[in-house]
Formats: sequence, structure tokens, C-alpha cells
Amino acid sequence: MRVLMISDVYFPRVNGVSTSIQTFAREFAAAGHEVTLIAPDYGEQSAEPFAVIRIASHYLPFDPEDRVLRWGRLRACRASLADAGFDLVHVHTPFLAHYAGLALARHLEVPVIESYHTFFEQYLDKYVPLVPGAWLRYAARRFSTSQCQRVDALAVPSQAMLKVLRGYGIDTPAEVVPTGIELRQFHQEPGRIQGLRFRQRYAIDPERPLLVHVGRLAYEKNVEFLLRVLVKVKQSCPQVLLAIAGEGPARAMLEGLARTLGLSEQVRFLGYLRRDGTLEDCYSAGDAFIFASRTETQGLVLLESMALGTPVVSTAVMGSAEVLVQGEGCLIAEEDENHFAAQVLRVLNDAQLRQRLSERGLAYAKGWSAPALAERMLRFYQQVIDQGPSV
Repeated sequence: MRVLMISDVYFPRVNGVSTSIQTFAREFAAAGHEVTLIAPDYGEQSAEPFAVIRIASHYLPFDPEDRVLRWGRLRACRASLADAGFDLVHVHTPFLAHYAGLALARHLEVPVIESYHTFFEQYLDKYVPLVPGAWLRYAARRFSTSQCQRVDALAVPSQAMLKVLRGYGIDTPAEVVPTGIELRQFHQEPGRIQGLRFRQRYAIDPERPLLVHVGRLAYEKNVEFLLRVLVKVKQSCPQVLLAIAGEGPARAMLEGLARTLGLSEQVRFLGYLRRDGTLEDCYSAGDAFIFASRTETQGLVLLESMALGTPVVSTAVMGSAEVLVQGEGCLIAEEDENHFAAQVLRVLNDAQLRQRLSERGLAYAKGWSAPALAERMLRFYQQVIDQGPSV
């Protein structure tokens, strides 16, 4: 099978979409399929076992982390793509890549599917504060409906997200296919070597109670709630430290809030950590991984933490509710500062509970392996190819 993917984001831009693309594309290549990805040129890249076409791009004025593909450069490579014999186009983002992907699929006369990675309705008001939230949610629903109705099929990471789309009135054929975990990368080394390595790198006492959080520092991720929970945890565990790995537009606000809450000695902002062992070490160092996002379409970081043997304390909302099973590597908490803090303290104060959750999490994460979920996506591809393009 020959698959053409296109996205407005990819590594070195770190986020869940980049991770999903890389995980699926690597698994497809390992299974003998040919993958070509069209993505922005960030000025740096690393080798992949699949083809990556980097397109010149320019910055977004309100979000310097992201880029916009240049339409003219995309059109220039269309002729060469026509000779590659692609079977399907897979669009991963709803911006310029969506429209370019549709155009390419029609030009190549192949079906096009789109992944719905992000619950836009729930976070636009965080970035456009001068427009009433109700208007933005309405606009997001209309925008998503218009785009989803134009593709041949949708790949959705959770039943919760599919339910939302069906509620919009979208009737496009869809399949729920979560992103899998690369267990060769996310595996626990003997003796918690990874965690000790992380603590040494950042001069954290091996015995200090450590909580970790990994994710983009965006307003919709609800990290400010975790900081308020930390105030409660600190009352019973003064030495607690929260290591936050990630970057994003909310970082300055969160750093200011940590100071305001008197948490300067309890929080360390680490920025982005590379998936070269550094990020894995961060997960492994924690006594618990904490998470409270309300907008996750899946919550891949929860599975990554469990795959490395670190217990999770998290709310269960949207996609994370489908990932988390109480006791299977995690404690599910309410979005209430006192209740969440109580669950965190249970894990910090009970070594036997930590060990039990760690063991159950390791076993549970194996059911989310990348090869198995990639095979599910390939079966979906074949169904769409067999049906052919709708236009």
C-alpha cells in the first residue's frame, strides 16, 4: 500500500499530532508499506524510515510555535506526486493541509481520509478572548462539520470524540483508531535506572517525592488546576516537587501562577524534552504522573506513563475516560482540588499501592501496542480504498 500523508505540523514541533503521525508511519513502513509525509520545513529534521517532503512555511503571527505551509510550494510538487501511485491520502490537520490534501486526492483520483485529533470547540475561546465563547463554539462546530463532510472517511481516536462529531450532524463513515504505544521505546529498565538518571540530571534528591506532568502548556490542558492541587498536596507533603515537561503559550501564565501560589520551590518547568530517552527518563522518575485535561481526544501520555511503570492520577474526561480503568495503573480523581490531592497523597504515602499500580499499568499498556493499532488503521485504509473516492 502507498499512503500519502499531509499535516500542518510535524517534528521537531512537539505535540500529540506529530507523535501520532510518526507512530503510525513508522509502523506502516515496518510492515512493508510505503509512506510519504508532506509537512512544514522548520529548518531542522531527523531521519525517518519513510519519505518526508518538507514544504517551505511561514510563522503564524499569534502562535510562533506553528507554521503555515506555502500553497504555491505545495502545488509545485503535485506533478511529481502523480507518478508515485498512491492508494490513499491521509490528512492529519484541518488548516491548509486539509484543503491541500483534498486537492491532491482529487488530482490523484484516490480516496481521502482525515484524522480528527483535536477537540477545537473546547479551546478556541482560550486563544480568541475578545469573542464570546458561544460564538466561537458555534463557529468551531460549523468549521468541523464543513470539513468532515467533504472527506471520504474519518479516523477518530476515541468513541467520545466520535460521539461529539455525530452530535454535530456529521455522517461521514468513521472508524475509532487510537494511537498506539511504541513499547520498544517506552519500556521500564531494571532497577529504575531511567528515573535515577533523570533525578541526577536535574539535581533532584532520589528520596524526594516527585510528581510529573508531560504535555503541551496550553490553556485547555488545565495545568493551572494541577498547580492548585499541588498547594493541597504541599500541606501534607512539604517536600513534594512537580516536574512539568512541555512548552506552549500558557507557560508564562503558569509560571506566574506558581509564584503567586507559593510553589516556586515545588514546581520545575523543564521545557520540551526529546524522545531520545530524556522524556522517557522523566516519566520514569515520578512517583506519580498527574493529568487533568478536559479536551483530550485520547490522552496518549497516560499510556506512555503506565508503559514505563509510573502510576497515574488523573481525571477521566473525553478520550482519557476511554484510556483509564480504575486500578489498572491509575487512580481516577474528580476535578476537585481536595479529592485529587487525596488520591495523589495515597500514591505518595503508600509504597505497596505504588508498586501494585506500577505492575498493573505495565500489563495494561501492552494492550495498546503500536503494531496492533497500526494494523487496525491499515484495515480501515483498505476498506476506504475498496469503496473508492466519493467524488
